Amino acid sequence: MGKAGQLYVILASIKLEQIFCYNGPMAFWYRLLYRFGLRRDPGPRSYELDVALHTALEDLALREQRPANEVVSELVASGLDRRFSQEDLLQRWRSLSPREQDVSALACIGYTNRQIAARLGISPETVKTHLHNALVKFNLHSRSELHLLMAGWDFSAWERQV
Repeated sequence: MGKAGQLYVILASIKLEQIFCYNGPMAFWYRLLYRFGLRRDPGPRSYELDVALHTALEDLALREQRPANEVVSELVASGLDRRFSQEDLLQRWRSLSPREQDVSALACIGYTNRQIAARLGISPETVKTHLHNALVKFNLHSRSELHLLMAGWDFSAWERQV
């Protein structure tokens, strides 16, 4: 069997969920290179955890009746997803003009357009425009979506500052 035939057999033996599972898409290519003898197998990876965290992970795995390494992989993957999404959110926030940030922050606190306009000394229509621009930059459709997206952020400084 030629190289193309070997490649087909290897690709057929790797399930789709293994390609894009917790190890990410690059793990597929590493496994493929390993199967062809072009890369060393890195072997199992280990990371040190403090005793309390290790115990909590073991307890969680026991409660869910799943292998501990599966639970750890899932938690790390979700943590990375959350971290990257928060970084993306911060980058989008930084893309707002200072006035769009003011309007968005006050909207998230719960101020109406008229209250925001009065606080900032601008017209309600200008508030509406700034809020619309912010929603477009966040790819949102409503003020309530913005409020939900930014629910974990602390905007108390805007309440005192503006």
